[in-house]
Amino acid sequence: MRFMLIVKANEETEAGVMPTEQELAEMGRFNEELVNAGIMLAGDGLQPSSAGARVTFSGGRPSVTDGPFTEAKELIAGYWVIDVKSRDEAIEWARRVPFQEGEIEVRKVFETEDFGEAATPEIREHEQRLRERIAEQRD
Repeated sequence: MRFMLIVKANEETEAGVMPTEQELAEMGRFNEELVNAGIMLAGDGLQPSSAGARVTFSGGRPSVTDGPFTEAKELIAGYWVIDVKSRDEAIEWARRVPFQEGEIEVRKVFETEDFGEAATPEIREHEQRLRERIAEQRD
């Protein structure tokens, strides 16, 4: 099962405060643990919302709003995507993140089979082909 560990933003991350050398080293060691365990699929930090934009749809029409955005606690500062056996295992990994302060939200990623009958065999085959193409592009 894939899970996303979502690092919630705070005033410091939104102000663009960069991690210290020690924090980067600790994060590097944690990332290495995830890789060594064979569960890390992706993970990155995100720049502050001031460098971003939101695309909102209304009536099928997109509109763009440039950042920054308010309510830092509702924003994302980074993430990991891990592949583990259970929600409990994902939570255990989240508990090991080397943060002194902050919040990590643990969310299960939908798999094609989670959509039941709506995911017809044709849709499943299409999804599988796309995943294979993505993997080829990364090689």
